Amino acid sequence: MEKQRIFIAGHNGMVGSALLRQLQDQSDVELVTRSRAELNLLDQTAVQQFFQQEQIDQVYLAAAKVGGIYANNTYPAEFIYENLMIEANIIHSAHQADVQRLLFLGSSCIYPKLAEQPMTETALLTGALEPTNEPYAIAKIAGIKLCESYNRQYGRDYRSVMPTNLYGPNDNFHPENSHVIPAMMQRFHDARMVCADQVVVWGSGKPRREFLHVDDMAAASVHVMNLDVTTYEANTQPMLSHINVGTGLDCTIRELAEAMQRVVGFEGELVFDASKPDGAPRKLMDVSRLKSLGWKASITLEAGLRQTYHWFLAHKEQLRG
Repeated sequence: MEKQRIFIAGHNGMVGSALLRQLQDQSDVELVTRSRAELNLLDQTAVQQFFQQEQIDQVYLAAAKVGGIYANNTYPAEFIYENLMIEANIIHSAHQADVQRLLFLGSSCIYPKLAEQPMTETALLTGALEPTNEPYAIAKIAGIKLCESYNRQYGRDYRSVMPTNLYGPNDNFHPENSHVIPAMMQRFHDARMVCADQVVVWGSGKPRREFLHVDDMAAASVHVMNLDVTTYEANTQPMLSHINVGTGLDCTIRELAEAMQRVVGFEGELVFDASKPDGAPRKLMDVSRLKSLGWKASITLEAGLRQTYHWFLAHKEQLRG
């Protein structure tokens, strides 16, 4: 059997490395990867040459410039420019090289700040975005529309999936730039190591958030990529083609902190600082479209946190370096 040559763009990142784990044991797949040093995805000519030479059959576009609120606020120009360039270079070069199937990985931040909960795919472009990450969100929306435009004009089969908040191995544990789960995990771990009396969590603990383990995200991505064209097109629209990926379940920040306390083994007091901002009261994805296509998440939050903490313990020296 001839193997499918699959290019994972961004294979060293959290999502890309999960896709690598998901696909590497499939006997009918030959994975193609390039590090940033080997292929600069911002270089249009280099990306075009790569696709012309490598005879790629499928692309998972997981490469992106990502970061937390601090980074998005500090470097908005880099966030919009680099993400636009990466996706435009890859999608256009894939088309030029006659790659028929591609999967673009976006973000739930594409939805309006005040979107009705749970957020459905139809909420896209119905309201103003969250200002702190608007440049990144605009770039991700452009990626969806790039895929749709090449489908409409050239008959390509370029698909898009929008994940909720992700966590897991290879997450970013940077003290200033990490998201809620790695930041909380680091804080609880440090508190346990020094036998601290308490851990303080910002906010009231009441906001609700949804979290998806990155291995579930990878499994969902492969599932969507492998849907036959008729099924995919029957469940999407030419100009509303993206699919939400999440658990369809959320928890309060307090419940997350209590689960993290159990996982890490911190025995001190949990304190919530209600003087600090809570953010949006709720962010939950509507995943009914994905469920109707035969996929749902399988990793519970606490099991996922335990697996991630084991990975963190095995890599903490490298993470601090």
